[in-house]
Amino acid sequence: MEHLKEEIKQFAEDIGIDKIGFASADPFLTLKDRLQTQQENEYESGFEKGSIEERTEPALLLGEAKTIISIAIAYPSKLKESPPSKKGARRGVFCRASWGEDYHDVLRRKLAALETFLAEKIPGVRTRSMVDTGELADRAVAERAGIGWSAKNCAIITPEFGSYVYLGEMITSISLEPDVPLEEQCGTCTKCIDACPTGALVQGGQLDAGSCIAFLTQTKTSVPERFRKKIGNRVYGCDTCQTVCPENKGIDEHRHEELEPDPEKVKPLLEPLLFLSNREFKRLYGTMAGSWRGKKPIQRNAVMALGTLKEQSAVPSLIKVLHDDPRPVLRGAAAWSLSMLEYTEASGAALPRALTEETDPETSEEITAACERLNIRLEENNHDTPLRP
Repeated sequence: MEHLKEEIKQFAEDIGIDKIGFASADPFLTLKDRLQTQQENEYESGFEKGSIEERTEPALLLGEAKTIISIAIAYPSKLKESPPSKKGARRGVFCRASWGEDYHDVLRRKLAALETFLAEKIPGVRTRSMVDTGELADRAVAERAGIGWSAKNCAIITPEFGSYVYLGEMITSISLEPDVPLEEQCGTCTKCIDACPTGALVQGGQLDAGSCIAFLTQTKTSVPERFRKKIGNRVYGCDTCQTVCPENKGIDEHRHEELEPDPEKVKPLLEPLLFLSNREFKRLYGTMAGSWRGKKPIQRNAVMALGTLKEQSAVPSLIKVLHDDPRPVLRGAAAWSLSMLEYTEASGAALPRALTEETDPETSEEITAACERLNIRLEENNHDTPLRP
């Protein structure tokens, strides 16, 4: 089968797969222990698919599992032209993993072509492919297949492309010689742990997903107040633990046209995001990975970013969201952002009025807290007109 393995590698290169590796389909016993610890510590995100057994035992997903083929595709880390974010025209940012076309679709096409190739070579072969949203842990497979090492930032770092790679895998019924895993090369470096804005990297290789900004920007509920300013201008995802990594220094791959970012989409103006219709959102962002949760989380993040960035010119837009948006989470976020900005007569009138009209208890609490914050600021400035409903 060594000859077949070389043919697979050559075909993978021909169709634009940047790196390919081969691993046994034996159970992932070490991973199983880690996942159980994550579950016990309540560090899971809730986005995980399948039981721990399904995520660590390939034979439960494909009865004749023998070999898992792991693939990696490199993506860009820098914009060729980056639009400026400035006062009066503040911009948000999508993480690099959401640049260009949705990587799930890109990798699935590659894996589908690879499945067809194998079916032609070995009639009756059984395969099952997945990208990110499948039961198997992409990183665990890639680590075993020698694609890269599992780093302290919980990413796979490849010698060639750093951690700026998308991963996918295919379970097969073919027996192929497994590749040799790479030695972990993070050493004593803790830059990713030290730089994590929320302390979500509990220790090297262990993530409290519920505190991770990448997770928080994808939730549909209110973001806990202690995290709001730390999210900054991120509207989807977080790259901090990648950008500070020494292994990523100087790496910027532009190998795939479909993964090239549109600067206006990946660094969008914040205020226009607030009022996009579903149709407009789908037209503008529907092909990006960051659109999978819909527009609500992105709009909520944009609302919070305007407050965090102290964008005073956004007061009318935030008041409009506070009064007119049908979603309580957005109204609450608008109240919080208004309380981050300097007091104006408009906001001083809008918040008490909103409180008298609000029917959602949690949002009422948000508006009350916003009024209190502005009242404290007024008192500090010797202003004698406190906000009252």
